[in-house]
Amino acid sequence: MKKLLLLLLLTISYTSSVYAGLADGWNAYENGDYKTALKEWQSLAEQGDAGAQYRLGSLYDFAQGVPQDYKQAVYWYTKSAEQEHAKAQFNLGRMYDLGNGVPQDYKQAFYLYTKSAEQGFAKAQFNLGRMYANGKGVPKDYEQAFYWYTQAAEQGDADAQKALDEMLKKK
Repeated sequence: MKKLLLLLLLTISYTSSVYAGLADGWNAYENGDYKTALKEWQSLAEQGDAGAQYRLGSLYDFAQGVPQDYKQAVYWYTKSAEQEHAKAQFNLGRMYDLGNGVPQDYKQAFYLYTKSAEQGFAKAQFNLGRMYANGKGVPKDYEQAFYWYTQAAEQGDADAQKALDEMLKKK
């Protein structure tokens, strides 16, 4: 019983420190202090925290507090995406879509956008619709494009709303 209680206390303590580190990093990020955000998120990311891994990937992707390094961005997005982090899956899909830090691979982009879209991430839903509409990584399928654009548009995604409008005007 004492071991169980000790394990529970350690888990609570660890979880509290993770959330504190994420929050401290986010506050620093919001204030433009990317170096502090990097410091807060680095150790959490190395310990396997998917949120910190995603945020670290974003710092490298968009050159915030570090030199732009697509390979590092891909590394951290991959770690996070493997834990089903929808935004990391989307950003990793975008890296494959554009060929940033990885060879351009529309099928891999499609796969990652699908995983993110199925979790309800609107930007992934829009990009998935775009891939269906343009036949990138998948055969053209306007019904699927319409479906995914609608999913994103219902969440207020302006790009998806515009794409739907254009599709409806062509009918």
